[in-house]
Amino acid sequence: MLRRLLCGFTLAALMTQYTQAQGFLKTAGTRIVNEKNENVLLRGIGLGGWMLQEGYMLRVTGNGQQQYRIRERMKELTGEQKTQQFYNAWLANHTTRADIDSMKAWGFNSVRLPMHYNLYMLDLVVESAADPVFRQKGFDMTDSLLAWCKANNMYLILDLHAAPGGQGNDLNISDRDPSKPSLWQDRSLQERTIALWKKLAARYKDEPWIGGYDIINEPNWGFEDPENDKNGLKEKTNAPLRKLMMEITQAIRSVDKRHIIIIEGNGWGNNYNGIFPPWDNNMVLSYHKYWNYNDDASIAHIIKARDQYNIPVWLGETGENSNVWFTEAIRLLERNNIGWAWWPLKKLGHNNPLEIPMNDNYQRILDYWSGKAAAPSAEAAFAGMMQLASDANIRNNILHRDVIDAMIRQPFSPTAIPFKEHLLQERLVINAIDYDLGPNGVAYYDLDTANYRISNPALQGGNSGRSYRNDGVDISGSEVVNFEAGEWLQYTFTVVTDGKYKVSAIEGYDISVDGKPVSNLRAGRHTLRVKRMTGKGSLKEIVLERV
Repeated sequence: MLRRLLCGFTLAALMTQYTQAQGFLKTAGTRIVNEKNENVLLRGIGLGGWMLQEGYMLRVTGNGQQQYRIRERMKELTGEQKTQQFYNAWLANHTTRADIDSMKAWGFNSVRLPMHYNLYMLDLVVESAADPVFRQKGFDMTDSLLAWCKANNMYLILDLHAAPGGQGNDLNISDRDPSKPSLWQDRSLQERTIALWKKLAARYKDEPWIGGYDIINEPNWGFEDPENDKNGLKEKTNAPLRKLMMEITQAIRSVDKRHIIIIEGNGWGNNYNGIFPPWDNNMVLSYHKYWNYNDDASIAHIIKARDQYNIPVWLGETGENSNVWFTEAIRLLERNNIGWAWWPLKKLGHNNPLEIPMNDNYQRILDYWSGKAAAPSAEAAFAGMMQLASDANIRNNILHRDVIDAMIRQPFSPTAIPFKEHLLQERLVINAIDYDLGPNGVAYYDLDTANYRISNPALQGGNSGRSYRNDGVDISGSEVVNFEAGEWLQYTFTVVTDGKYKVSAIEGYDISVDGKPVSNLRAGRHTLRVKRMTGKGSLKEIVLERV
């Protein structure tokens, strides 16, 4: 399994227009460059779910999706000792050297690490908030990750995803407890955040493969009107946010003059009102982009800020959509020399490179938490938790080659390639779900391909079955479903011997090979296309055989 993960895609050579070279990254006008002044376009993925679990990644719904609440609920089922055992196993398994090796083999050049402050410092304050008690666990994990990145010539970007107290009202993002003061309501929490960044900068100041410091992830807080603008989307001044980011910058620069500092606006990284002008000459603006159109208008505000302040921008987080959306977004971003970090590498879900599989005992926990079933026994719950932790390891993950292809190959080579090898000797059965890899309109054609709900609430397409593949094609189990008139699927197959062949007729579909009715076929590669002619139906398989 691991060998397939590493060798399935070695596509970095396809993209040679941007150079990645050793040395500290820095800014040069609107570009990020290396020490040779070569343009560096960051292509990366965030390790969401490792140090900080967001409930949706574990399919936890309703109230209690913050990591601290998930932990409390597990503790209620299995006790403190077994819950701690689960978290130890989770941290050990989720991200390993093999994950980073695989990312490099697939064609990525950077990693974004979403950090939880509680792995780096205790909540206990000895003398003052500015002099916290640090924990070794987080630093050791970061050291290991950096070593894996260095071995692969990949940049590591440190991202404070959960700041002390939590930086927003979207509680799951920062594991925030709303019954306690937030980062913005307690000065001591801000001082702890500043102290943590100073400690990190002092530790990594001489590491050129640290790409930058993403100092506060997705702040979302209403400073001026907390009742009506709780996530800071309409905030006009953002004065407390600017002040804290400037203080963090000052602390970092007191020990580290070389690394890029990355800042994010309010409202999940996009509201920069009052934040400008930039206050450091080695700074990058980070924006986040989800569920909107991938056109010039969708990034116009990003380009405007970049050009107005002569500063690079980086799309620090995006994803959670279909392959069509991924390809569109990457093509748009790279056309404008904007690097990116996708979200996330893995979770319980199909629309990322790796999927953590579900197990029956963990599903019983989820059913109990959602009120659908009685509580599982402590033994069953613990078994489900530990299986989940084991399955978080890449060796047990489900590899989604289609997602990687949509991100790495399709933006630059919009052609179809086989999803699986189909060999026709006497008889060939092609599973309908194993259509070719490639863009919509090239390897397949589907009418509702992606989720654009921010731009248009009516457009929330994609694979409605949420399994197996992440194109617009709807898949349920082993069948293509909701196959609408005008939609089609393409399959590349190889004929072993010249001869006359036929395809089993399927009512409602037109089937052709190389654009013609199936008949005499010469040895070699061919393409079969199956098109739905009327109404809506499903399709399980296509059968070709020698006459």
